Amino acid sequence: MKARIAFEDGFILTGRSLGATGTTGGEAVFNTSMVGYQEVLTDPSYAGQIVTMTYPLIGNYGVNEEDAESRGLFLSGFVVKEASPIVSNWRSNRLTLHQYLQANRIVAIEGVDTRALTRHIRDAGAMNAVISSESDPADTDLVRLAAESEHMAGRDYVKDVILDESYTWQNEGKYHVVVYDCGVKYNILRELARAGCRVTTVPATFSAADILALAPDGVMLSNGPGDPAAVDYAIETTKGLIGRVPLFGICLGHQMLCLALGGTTYKLKFGHHGANHPVKDMATDRVMITVQNHGFCVDLDSLGGDRNVEITHLNLNDQTCEGINHRHVPAFSVQFHPEAAAGPHDAKYMFGRFREMMEKNKGV
Repeated sequence: MKARIAFEDGFILTGRSLGATGTTGGEAVFNTSMVGYQEVLTDPSYAGQIVTMTYPLIGNYGVNEEDAESRGLFLSGFVVKEASPIVSNWRSNRLTLHQYLQANRIVAIEGVDTRALTRHIRDAGAMNAVISSESDPADTDLVRLAAESEHMAGRDYVKDVILDESYTWQNEGKYHVVVYDCGVKYNILRELARAGCRVTTVPATFSAADILALAPDGVMLSNGPGDPAAVDYAIETTKGLIGRVPLFGICLGHQMLCLALGGTTYKLKFGHHGANHPVKDMATDRVMITVQNHGFCVDLDSLGGDRNVEITHLNLNDQTCEGINHRHVPAFSVQFHPEAAAGPHDAKYMFGRFREMMEKNKGV
């Protein structure tokens, strides 16, 4: 069945329907990962976005229960060059990509020139788009729908992806870590558990007082979707935690910590989404290949005059801020994903650093 993707600036590509039938809209972005499409699909940070995979063949190893990064699929749509009709992996539950998307009611499109689409986003910047597998809307109507849909900037998507209640991920461990959930990926919870932590997850609606009442040894500020400046309640909660308990922020959690320390954020032209982003550790000159998924970034100049904040990591593609450390209280954060699943695992040592921070804070 014919399908189309139409951008708000009038750029249109035609392909074939994949997944659910219908019309969907969101901000169009591209992801450069060669593997890990299930992790991409189940990452809550993609809420409100249409994700294009630049690797040409997607779906060949199927899907399984173990690789999911959340309880569902939160992205708005999905774009691939070719969706494999054949599933070939012993871990797969035998669902094809089409069946998986269909079961989760995700409208998608295949058979489009994803290279042309990616080049368009790189040249013109991230913008809204609409995917439709319905025959009724004219091309001009789809372009209008894309132009009229809500933009990512200024929009709080965190409330769309979090659970209302707290829960225990692991009830044994030397250190009690409370995860401030803004759309947390399961592998963050898995890595904390592997580091020997007892893990409690609380929704982003919790206040600093609510979190401190749980007597944590450390707090993880999680990843999540949308504009960090729009999540004002999370910034206030983070302010109330600084200096009270060791903090480790990842992605949106990094941005919230920087905003709580007086920094500012801005929207990147087309964001960082993929598994091959080089990041330099300023202390060691070590270069890591990292997974990234963010459309907003911390302004380096907004923190440059603060002697309390040390810039620890830089993106080698565009010299943007990738990590900070507070000089006087136990708090650090990174823009990339050290828990990266399916990989790479260059930055996984960050969880050990967090454990060492909690040990030092307790005087162990």
